[in-house]
Parts: sequence; structure tokens; C-alpha cells
Amino acid sequence: MSFDRLIKKIDEMNNPTVAGLDPKLDFIPQFIKDECEKKYGKTLEAAAEALLTFNKGLIDALYDIVPAVKPQCAYYEMYGWQGMRALYETIKYAKSKGMFVITDGKRNDIGTTMEAYAKAHLGNVDVFGESVAPFDGDALTVNGYLGSDGINPLLDICKKDDKGIFVLVKTSNPSSGELQDRKIDDKSVYESMGEMCENWGSDNIGEYGYNCVGAVVGATYPEQLVELRAKLPHTFFLVPGYGAQGAGAADIKGAFDENGRGAIINSSRGIMCAYKKFEFDEKDYAAAARKEAIRMRDELNIVR
Repeated sequence: MSFDRLIKKIDEMNNPTVAGLDPKLDFIPQFIKDECEKKYGKTLEAAAEALLTFNKGLIDALYDIVPAVKPQCAYYEMYGWQGMRALYETIKYAKSKGMFVITDGKRNDIGTTMEAYAKAHLGNVDVFGESVAPFDGDALTVNGYLGSDGINPLLDICKKDDKGIFVLVKTSNPSSGELQDRKIDDKSVYESMGEMCENWGSDNIGEYGYNCVGAVVGATYPEQLVELRAKLPHTFFLVPGYGAQGAGAADIKGAFDENGRGAIINSSRGIMCAYKKFEFDEKDYAAAARKEAIRMRDELNIVR
């Protein structure tokens, strides 16, 4: 099962973190941008090449200490089809280094449209009689607020192709409570969504006790994190909000089960832009990212 593979990598590296690959040109060192502009001009091709070069440098610096990466689709889509090619090449490169890839797409639709999203990001498509994987991520973030019609098309692919999904449950953004904290029959919307995650994956539970349907639960709401960990014993958590969004290691403690498992903690800008924080030379951006990833790992291992 997909999350079994992720948990094994977390255990092997003693590191429950995922590096978010959310690049935009403002984050990329100038020397990379200059080289790409010289080669391709002021074009989307140059921008996409800069993203890919930056990502490969980060992956090379992290793959032996960080179990997973999480590219956010929007940062690639904003650079057109060239950017989407960079996303494809980023996923391919990360997997070639043995990393688990969580594609952060937050896809949301029903029926055949959701089937198309599922095949695009997790599964395979038939191309003139040949089965081809378009992006081939290991897991995909999805929005579950269309209900089972938007999730069921993913479940078959999760089973057949050994993939996983993370459903938005209690997100890290400040306004999440406007909807997610509302009560329906004395139960919060986020609790109801969490229970649905437990049920959706109940027939595909792996050796560590977690099913193929995970939940996105933000570190910026530590009380809800503790609550949901207790109520969702078979649901693996993807936890955003650490670092740039304000949450620290103490806020994340409640995400883990009694064995120190059950969650993977995301850091995007904190790792990608560490060269700015630590005042490294920009050409050493990858070394700075590695330094921050090690610091984050050690900090989290104190509390889990």
C-alpha cells in the first residue's frame, strides 16, 4: 500500500518531513535565472527551465535525508505547458532518486472528470493501445467537498496502482474555520470530513494500520490536530503550516501516534529559500536547503 512505502522511508531516514517544491522565479537564485534567460530568452521556456534546474539541485541535496517531496501544481501551471513539463520532469527526477512524490493539486470534481484527474496524476491512460503514466505521482491532494462522487473514482486507482490521496480536512489557512469549524448536528464539518476519510479507505488498510485515504490537517490548529489524531486512527496526515505559516514543532506533536508515526510534516519556503535565511551564497542554495532539512528533522524528532 502506498502509505506503507512512505512510512518505511520515514522510518529508514528517521525523518517525518516532506519538502514542498513550490518554486516561482522570485525564489530562484539569480544565477540560474540568468543562465536560462541567456539560453531561451525572456520566455516561458526559460522560466520552466529555471524551475526544473532549481528543483533538481534541491532534490540532489535532499534525497538521502528527506523521504518525500510535494510539488504544488499551481506553481508550474502559472508558466503554461512549459511549466507543466517542468512538473513532469521534477516528479520523474525525484522518483529516480527514490523519493515519494505527493502531487499537491487539490483536485475536485465528479464522475468521468474526476477519473481523468485520477488517471492524469496517479494512474495510466490508454494511448493507442499502450498504457502510459502521464505524471505518475505517488499521492495526490484532493478536495472532498463534493462527497463520495469526487472520491470514489480515485479509490480504484489507489488499489490498482498502489497510490494514495490526501483529502482536505482541517486546512492551515486563517479562514478555514469559516466553513470547516461550523457544526452540523453538534459535529464540526472537519470532523465529519475526517470520518469520511476513515470510511473511504476502510477496505485498503496497510501493515502499519493506515489506509490509502489520508487527510490534510494543518499544524496551525494544534488542538484540532490532537482531536483528529484520536478520532482518525487509520488516517495518515499530511501536515502543512510548519515554518513560514507560523507553526513550530510543539504544535505538531499531536499529529503523531503512540509509535511516532501517522503524519508527514511539510515545509516549502523554509527549505527552498533557506539560502536567504542563512545568508548563504546563492550558488549554495542546495546546501542551505539540506541544512534546514536536517534542522527541521532534528527538531521534529524531539517531539514525536
